[in-house]
Formats: sequence, structure tokens, C-alpha cells
Amino acid sequence: MFLCLSPAWLTKVPATGQPGEAALLVSKAVSFYPGGLTFLDDFVPPRRVTYFLAGLGPGLGWGRREAAELARDLACPTGASAELARLLEDRLLTRRLLARQGCVTVPATLAFTYKPQELLPGGEVISGLRLVEMSSKEGQEAVVKEEVEAFLQSEALGDSRQVAVKPSGWRWRGRQALLHLHPRVELGAVVDTVLALLEKLEEEESVLVEAVCPPVQLPNPGSPLPSCELAVRICAVVCCTQGDRPLLSKVVCTLGRGDRPLLRHHSSLPQTLEMALAQCGLGEVSQVEAVRQRVKAAAEAALAAVLALEAGLSAEQRGGRRVRTDVLGVDFALTVIGRSLTPVVLELNSGLCLEACGALERLWAAPRMEPEAQAVAAPLVETMLWRSARGLMEGKQLLLIGAGGVSKKFVWDAARDYGLKLHLVESDPNHFASQLVHTFIHFDVTEHRRDEENARLLAELVRARGLQLDGCFSYWDDCLVLTALLCQELGLPCSPPAAMRLAKQKSCTQLHLLGLQGPPWPAPSLHAVPCCPLENEADVQRAIHQVPLPGVMKLEFGAGAVGVRFVEDALQCDEHFKRIARDLQGEADHPGIGLGWGNAMLLMEFVEGTEHDVDLVLFGGQLLAAFVSDNGPTRLPGFTETAACMPTGLAREQEAQLVQAAFRCCLGCGLLDGVFNVELKLTQAGPRLIEINPRMGGFYLRDWILELYGVDLLLAAAMVACGLRPALPAHPRARGYLVGVMCLVSQHLQALNSTASLGVLQTLHDQGVLRLNVLGEALVPGEYEEPYCNVACAGSSPAEARMRLLGLCQGLGIDGPHYPVAHFLSHFK
Repeated sequence: MFLCLSPAWLTKVPATGQPGEAALLVSKAVSFYPGGLTFLDDFVPPRRVTYFLAGLGPGLGWGRREAAELARDLACPTGASAELARLLEDRLLTRRLLARQGCVTVPATLAFTYKPQELLPGGEVISGLRLVEMSSKEGQEAVVKEEVEAFLQSEALGDSRQVAVKPSGWRWRGRQALLHLHPRVELGAVVDTVLALLEKLEEEESVLVEAVCPPVQLPNPGSPLPSCELAVRICAVVCCTQGDRPLLSKVVCTLGRGDRPLLRHHSSLPQTLEMALAQCGLGEVSQVEAVRQRVKAAAEAALAAVLALEAGLSAEQRGGRRVRTDVLGVDFALTVIGRSLTPVVLELNSGLCLEACGALERLWAAPRMEPEAQAVAAPLVETMLWRSARGLMEGKQLLLIGAGGVSKKFVWDAARDYGLKLHLVESDPNHFASQLVHTFIHFDVTEHRRDEENARLLAELVRARGLQLDGCFSYWDDCLVLTALLCQELGLPCSPPAAMRLAKQKSCTQLHLLGLQGPPWPAPSLHAVPCCPLENEADVQRAIHQVPLPGVMKLEFGAGAVGVRFVEDALQCDEHFKRIARDLQGEADHPGIGLGWGNAMLLMEFVEGTEHDVDLVLFGGQLLAAFVSDNGPTRLPGFTETAACMPTGLAREQEAQLVQAAFRCCLGCGLLDGVFNVELKLTQAGPRLIEINPRMGGFYLRDWILELYGVDLLLAAAMVACGLRPALPAHPRARGYLVGVMCLVSQHLQALNSTASLGVLQTLHDQGVLRLNVLGEALVPGEYEEPYCNVACAGSSPAEARMRLLGLCQGLGIDGPHYPVAHFLSHFK
């Protein structure tokens, strides 16, 4: 990330292959390094900008004209433009936009507009907002007096004793001299001011008469004197994060005398919300948190409304095809409505309120406050990095090996959203995804004993079709080794085929790691579990004497916990081996679980402990991000997943142990680049490896991580496949908690056909009551089954999410004596 202090350090040149758009090059900039180091760097040749955010507010350094020109029609994502700034600086337009939001309070407003713009349709009636369209600026005395008198007497003004009269439109931004305060009872003075301002208007401008929020006056306990009235102005900075979701970044407050309620941030000392409310006599943590949550909800709703408005604008109206408002300052007055302290939105700031927020950052720059400063800056930095990543990936051509099933339907919508050009290799010629990709190559990828030969054949097909690939990847268990071999043939980034083979065969994974005694320490062998491969009945008898019982038997190349069983003695081992050898002989017996590799099995020691998933993003052998989730107890003797919680409820030290164990096991197997899912158990002696899935986590994991952390594992996997390092938060913080439970056809067939049908669950998902991830295609019970769907609930704490989910499962018929949801959720207390 670079800071440019002069427009001369930047140059616009025509963008290759993108008519009408320009590339932005930087030749000099201030660069930032860990530890607070900064340098003034010269770039020869100039570096290409992948994201641009221009300061377009008043008093922000460069001239506004130069910044606006640099931001216009860029080929890279852009976080602001002069065109959007003009819209946001029109108080009437933004006031109308916000008045339509149910959770946003705005001052009661009477607007006289002269030839309003197209975005202000006439005839719409919004509570507390009246728009009077003026066709002429002269001879309007009677109309103005009638409207003002009715407004001053209306109940919409509530307890306001004053009104403010001001012009609205981008020309008037920052013109405080033209703002007039009048007592509510002075009708004549208000009318005269409105008429005087009307004469100054140009087309699409307005004069606003708005209620001035009464200052805050709270009791001052312990003092014989009443507390003074204080005017409180709040600036909330909100950023647009992954998934186009607004997220509050920081809150800055200013205090002033109650008889001078129209405060300005640049002329007052900034304070935190806690300090400002304490000055008003409000010190209880719960009350302060309630105000913060109201500010957060209103600020995020304001940015959501702005984004919705911008989505309907043309590229010309936005100032470019890739322009949008990524960060917004929302100014509030704090007043008492009823018995509640209520933030009332006064205006939106496209200039980020840099005067106030920059001053607060300087206050927080002291060493002891550094973590807080980093915390509030993180959302804006993540926003910039995310949009930069999207811009870099737009138009990238990726070869995808294996389409997967219904649980991977999100891939196609995401690829379209990111602008990826996918070329698909798939065994099923009638797969629905064949119609959703740029190129479909029908090729049988199920016979894995021929992966080397198939990789060569596919490479020839790719060259024959003239595909210019940027990367190749897969998220489907069956195709991971073939993908690595093909990348090797095509010279594309990927972990080595030997590493993929090692991770794919479960006994080889454990035995290889057991042999890695270090250095470095702690060695990966610490996390491996004794096991023995099984190919025939004689192997079973030998394994019983090598592996302590009880143990776990599973398919060497299996997926979805199909065929995994808890075994307590030699008889159970022998019976389960014969059962699998009889029932699961080839791909046709259970497609998609790896039987194309054969049905060899392994016996491994059963270890006691809680089960966890760790999803990792690695690039060049470096750990970029890790996400830990907790699993509930399985229904022994099977190991099909029952429930999960994210983020983990473990202590930070235990979470770190799991992350390091997963990371070291991946490195030990040679997995250096990609997105990997590692299943572990946390025992009293530390983490123990269950297995490594050398691909993106399945089931609900991508969806949950995106929802809670704003990180898309699919985009990260695609970037790594293209040789691009994803910029991810090193210590991601979750926005809440998700707790979910699996639904199985064998246990929930009646409910899935009635009270918890797919239609019912989808409706509840659309209403935000639950999160639904559909994992299966048909309601057909079987002995070797995988989950049909996952149902989850969100909450601000694990307890809240757990109680919501339990109540929902009881109401939908998912909970029952044979499927005790309360027991499955008991691990998350």
C-alpha cells in the first residue's frame, strides 16, 4: 500500500485491451513497512496501481480537480469519484435515501428544490421529509410561508426548539456561513432566510429547513446541580468489506455547548464514544454499548443504501465502470427520543471525515494505544486489499478439474461475480455446470490409476484448444492428484504431485509424518497417529497387533466419512473390512468418495479428544491465514459429522496449537501452495492429526468463513493457482458466531418431506432466520450416507447461536430421541 502526496507522482495511460479505461502508474510514493517504518520510494519502471482511493473532500491535500481527474475511468477498482462525491454531498438526495431505511433516523426536513435532479422523483411521501418542487425562484413568498408555517407546527419536529436553514447541493459543501439557526417560533425569520437562499440556487439545488436535534441532558448522579446540556456529534466511518457488506470501522465524537449544537469535527477535539458519553453522565458499559450498536446499525444501513443507489447508476454517472463508494463517513447528532439516546443522521461524507479520524489516530499513535489504532484501521485496509484482489483476478482464465456436486453450486455464481473465465474438465457430459463455463471439456477423470497418462492427454487437449491459462485448480477430492500432475505438465503453480499423493492416501500421510522427527521442533511426528494400511484380510490380522485398539477403520482415499467406523476388537475389524470389500468396490457403488482409487482401507489408533477443522491458506510455504472450527460428538460407531461451531471456543493457546499442528503437517507432506483443510483432534497431550484434505474445506466451511471473517477461500484458492499471493488478515476477527447441525436422510426423512422441507428451509434462509447449505441431491436413505444439508443459526455469542439453533431444530422436527441436537451442541458450551 502506498501514499501519494502529489498528483505528479501518478500517471494515467490507456489500458491495454480495455477501451475507454486507463491504467494508473505510480513513480514515487511513501511506502509502509512493519514496525512503523516508512520510506519515500522511486519506482523505475513505474508500478501499476491495482486499487485507487482519492481524497475528494475539502482540505484534504491535493486540489480536488486533480484527484477527480485521476480517479475517472480507471481500469482498476476505485473507491471514490467526483461524480459519486457530488451525489453524496447533496443533503436532500441522501436524506431521502436514508429516510427510506427503517433503522435510520434523520431530522424532520422541509425541502424547497429548484428543478430537482432525476434521482429525486416527485410524488413520494416519506415520514418526516417533505419535498416542495419550485419551477421558479421568484414570486414564491406565499408558497414558502404556507409550507414553513405548516412544518414548524407539525408533530414531526418533536421537542426541537430550533430549526436550521441551509442550501443543499455539491456547490454548498462546507459553506458554514450560509447556515442559519432560528428559534422554531420565529416564522418570519425562517421564511425570509429561505427566500434569500432561494435566489442563490441553481438547477438541481435545494433549500432545507430541518429540525435541530435537542441537546443531550442526562442526570448527574452525586451532584446537587443539574448536568449541563451538551451537543454531541458523532462521525462513524463504515467500510464495504467482502461480499459487499458494510462494516463499522471507527467512531469519533465531538462535544460542544447545548446552545451551539451545530458542531464541526475539524474545529473540535475528537473523543471516543465512551469518553463523550461519560462527559454526558452516561458511564454504564451496557448503555454505552447500546448506543454503539445503534450507531453501527444506522451507519452500516447508510452505506448499504448508498451502494444500492450506485448499483443502479451507469458507468458515466459513477465516474467509471469500476467505481463505487468503499468507505463512508456518517455524521450523527445524538439526542433523546422517547427515553432512548438516539443517533440521528445529519449528513454523509465522501471525504472520510479525515480531519476528525486523522486526529483521533494521532491520539492513538502512542505505543500503548497502538493495538486499538490497528484495530480500527483494519476494515479500510482489508477493503482496499480485497477490491485490489478482485481487480487482479477479473478476466483470469482458470482450468477447473471436476465440477463436484450440488454442495459446490456456489462456485459458478462466485466465478461470475469475480469475472473469472473458467474452463471445466468433467466426467459427466450432462453436468449442469457445462453450460456455465467458457469451455467444457468432457474427459473421464475417475480412473485414477491412469492419472499420469490422463494429465498428458489433458495437457495436449488444452494446447490444441489454444487455451491461455493463468492457473489450474480443483476443490474435488477425486481430482487433486490429477490436477497437480496437469499443472506440472503445463508449467502452472501448484503443490508437487508427490505431496498431493502423500496427503491423499491417509496411511501414507500418517506414516510419513511419524518419520519426521525434526528439526524443526516440535516435529510433525508429534501430531501423527499410529496406523496400518489394509489391502487384504491378512493385513487386518497383522494390523491388530500393530495398532492399539480401540481404533478407527476407514477407506484410504475416502471422503465425507463414508465407511469410517469405530472398532473395539479383532472381530469388529474383520467384519467391517469384509463389509466394505463387499459393498464399496468401485466408483459406481458410491460416486464421488474416491473409489476410483480402489477400496483399500487402514486401521488407525482411536484418540480421545474434541474434533476440529483448520482451514489454511498457504503461499510459498508461508501461512497466510487460518480458521479454526469446533465439531460436535459423532454418533458412534460412525463418524458422520453432527454439529459445528465457528469461531472456535478454545483458549487462544489451544487454538494456536491446532493452527501450528495443521501448518506443520502440511509442510511435512510438501504442501506449499493452496487452500487446505486439516482435521485434528485436541487431546490432553496436544493436537493429533485425523487427516489432511489437500483442497478447500467442504460442506459449509467456505460459506461460514466468508460470512464471519469476510475471507473467500474460493478466491484465495484461485489466486494461489494463478501465482498471486492473497492479501489476508494474519489474525482475522470473527463478526459473530455460527452454530450448525447436519440433517441426515436416515434420521430426518419425515421432517425433510414436511416441516423441514427444502422449500421451508430455503424460505427461512432467505428471511435470515437460519443459514442453509444443501449438500445432497436426493432424499434417498442408505447405509453409507453423507449429510443432506446443514442448518445453522448466528448469534453474538456461542450460547445465543446455540439456543436459537436448538429451538429451531425442535420446531422443525430435526431434534428427536434418536438425533439429540442438545447433546451434539454440548461441546460448544
